[in-house]
Amino acid sequence: MADWKIVYYSDAVMQFLEDLPVGLRACYARITERMVVHGPNLGMPYTRAMGKGLFETRVHGREGIARVFYCTAVGNKIVMLHGFVKKTDKTPPKELKIATRRLHEVKREDT
Repeated sequence: MADWKIVYYSDAVMQFLEDLPVGLRACYARITERMVVHGPNLGMPYTRAMGKGLFETRVHGREGIARVFYCTAVGNKIVMLHGFVKKTDKTPPKELKIATRRLHEVKREDT
């Protein structure tokens, strides 16, 4: 099986990840390294399916919790769509809406 490739929806998504505190960045790096080798659906506690082709990485560190939404695309690509630092138990609807809109854009371009 071929390795997967991580790509980013935009420079802003990449910048968000680069700006995360070091502990969260390290956790994100460990998760994505596994995704490249084993595929996008690692399951709990690393990733979770959100439905309709949307997934989230579950990033934890001393500094807090972050989520990065992603989807898959043709050619073994994992597209990181949107990230945010989690401040409440539930995912804010605004964050989910941004990720869902970007998911639809990626899927439209992918066909």
